[in-house]
This record gives sequence, structure tokens and C-alpha cells, in this order.
Amino acid sequence: MSAVEISGLRVELGGKEILAGVDLTVAPGEWVTIIGPNGAGKSTLLRAVGGRVPYTGSISLFGTGAGRLRRREHARTVATVVQSPIVPAGMAVIDYVLLGRTPYIPALGRESAGDLGAVAEVLDRLDLTGFAERPLATLSGGERQRAFLARALAQGAPLLLLDEPTSALDIGHQQEVLELVDRLRGESGLTVLATMHDLSVAGEYADRLVLLAGGAVVASGPPRTVLTEELLATHYGARVRVIDGDQGPLVVPVRPR
Repeated sequence: MSAVEISGLRVELGGKEILAGVDLTVAPGEWVTIIGPNGAGKSTLLRAVGGRVPYTGSISLFGTGAGRLRRREHARTVATVVQSPIVPAGMAVIDYVLLGRTPYIPALGRESAGDLGAVAEVLDRLDLTGFAERPLATLSGGERQRAFLARALAQGAPLLLLDEPTSALDIGHQQEVLELVDRLRGESGLTVLATMHDLSVAGEYADRLVLLAGGAVVASGPPRTVLTEELLATHYGARVRVIDGDQGPLVVPVRPR
């Protein structure tokens, strides 16, 4: 059984076709990263899987059609870290992470001891216990990104969607966040579907890359088969050198002579 099974996925927004018949399968426990030039449809694909945009075609999550899942069931199956989460002013870290337990709290009910325990465990695993009472706005970029991830993990969902999770972070915090996700994937069997602009970083962490261009999949496979000078020149219009690194191919921009 696949964690994600996408067939003939099409999305039209504002009268423009954004995704044009995407097929994609993600195995349980796999880390797949979507890459592609601006406007390729990367974030839209994640939003479709997360139930955030209308689409045609089919999306199946762990063997069940996404359209057949009720809202709470969907939230217990898929957790998303978006590029720029909306954070209520003055909200403390613990209260923000508790929002991840919403799918388990009855309407008009309160969080249970089990919900509080789940949040405490996530805060501990992400080294955020000491920040629990601090307003999110007072945290550094890396600390805040860990809090966004903590809310998603508090949902207890087996599928984690990461939309450009390191775009606003310096290189040290990028490594911190991605190493954390990879460690949690190994410990908990998470399935990760992500988008990234940094091709070298994408190739270091993903089991498989999917290259989108013009709303369609133009290449898919291990990083070394997707991150080639020819494919990147064709679909990004970029002059690059691809160097074989220890953890994956390294993509280096080259100035024209």
C-alpha cells in the first residue's frame, strides 16, 4: 500500500492550469522532494494533497481516497508545514503546538491529559520545552521553525508535508531542521513529501526527487539521476556544474563567460 497515490492530478486556479495531469506515488517512510522552477506547481501539488485546493483526478492516502476522508480524519492523516504560517499575536509556543491536537478535541471540548502529554513529548523531542511559555514572536528563526514543525508533529499524522521548510533560514538552521525531520522519520516511520528550491540540499536529504515543469512531471528518480546538468539547463535555464558529493550531487551555479 502506498502512502500517497496521485493519478491524473489537475488543478486550475484563476482560469489558469497549474497542474496538468500529475502522476506520483510515495511509499510509506519515503522522503520525496518536489523540485522545479518558479511557477512549476510545486506548492500547489502539496496543497492538493493537503486538501487545500480543488482538483480533478485522484489522490489516495494510505489506501483511502482523500475525498472520502472527513475533515478530522484527513487532519489525523496529513500534517502540513506551510511556508509562512499565520501566528496569532502573543501566542505562546505551547498554545501554538496544542493547535495540532485540534483533530482529537471534541467540539466545544477541552484538551485531554493525553493531548497535553502528546504536546509535552513533541516539545521535548524538538528541544522546545524551555520555550513553552514564550511568545512565538520572540524566538529565533530556527526556534520558530521547530515550533511550526512541532505543531505538525503534534497531529500524530503519518504523512508530513513540508513546503519550502528552510527558505527563510540560514545554513546552520537549515541543517538543524532537516536533520531533525530525518531523525524523526527514522524513529517514527514518517512519510515526507516536501518542496525545496535549494537543489543541493534537496538531493542530500530526499530518497527521491520529482522534477516539475509546466505543471507536469518531467523527471523522477534518485537525486543523482534527476540533478543533471542537462535536465537543469533544459528546465531551469541555468548554467550549473553538478559535483558528486558524499551525501548526494552538489549543484554549483556557473557564470557565463
